[in-house]
Amino acid sequence: MTRVNFKLQGFSQLKEGTLHDDFQKITIDEKQYNIDQLKFDNPITGTLYGTLLNYKGEYEQLKPEMNDKPYQKPPQAPVLYIKPINTLSTHQNPIPLPEGEEQVQVGAALGLVIGKTATKVKAEEAYEYIKGYTIVNDVSLPFSSYYRPAIKQKARDGFCPIGPWIINQNDIKDPHNLAIKVSINGEVKQENYTGNLIRPIPELVSEVTEFMTLYEGDVLLIGVPENQPLAKEGDQVSIEIEQVGRLNNRVVHEDNVFVSEVAVDEAR
Repeated sequence: MTRVNFKLQGFSQLKEGTLHDDFQKITIDEKQYNIDQLKFDNPITGTLYGTLLNYKGEYEQLKPEMNDKPYQKPPQAPVLYIKPINTLSTHQNPIPLPEGEEQVQVGAALGLVIGKTATKVKAEEAYEYIKGYTIVNDVSLPFSSYYRPAIKQKARDGFCPIGPWIINQNDIKDPHNLAIKVSINGEVKQENYTGNLIRPIPELVSEVTEFMTLYEGDVLLIGVPENQPLAKEGDQVSIEIEQVGRLNNRVVHEDNVFVSEVAVDEAR
């Protein structure tokens, strides 16, 4: 069994629990619950930073274009972006499909949850600054250019489900040997593993904190594998990362996602 931190809807503080190996049950305060009985909230408290081009397959696919304008050479440092607070969502929350769009792109990512202020961290000390690991679905609209900030594609409301929990860092023996699997409606659409990183976790943390500080509660994504699957309205999306858990969300047209909020506002 594995120790986890999580937040339940309606509660402001993180709670501790023990996750059973099948990801179906959790023990909280000596009581056992089925995962489906609980309504999880977003377990992170800081800023979420994504990393592009950190999987070897993704890098190789785009390598022929890297010498084109405007940069005319491969990136020399981690390529980062931010998923702003409006994107953050939770396990089992719907993924909004924007008006006029037919599909969203599923971005399965392991998230490093920072445990204390990290500035100019040495690679050999990186794990001292990682509190644990969580699953992130870095949802986006399909796009092809990595040379232009994809704000319109990646920063939509609800485009970043996270969770359901944070796995304690010490409970993952080798974070570079974790299988990643994306299923849509129960059918496996993507498989990869964290050993395919260009910059391993210690190197990534060191290079990022060389020029910017990461704070307690921030999350750094190690990257998203190549060949990201597409999901349409009504599709059930499941991201499973070995030893970490499963993150489940359904794609729903944005009008149906926000209808309850509108109804509440009109009733006031």
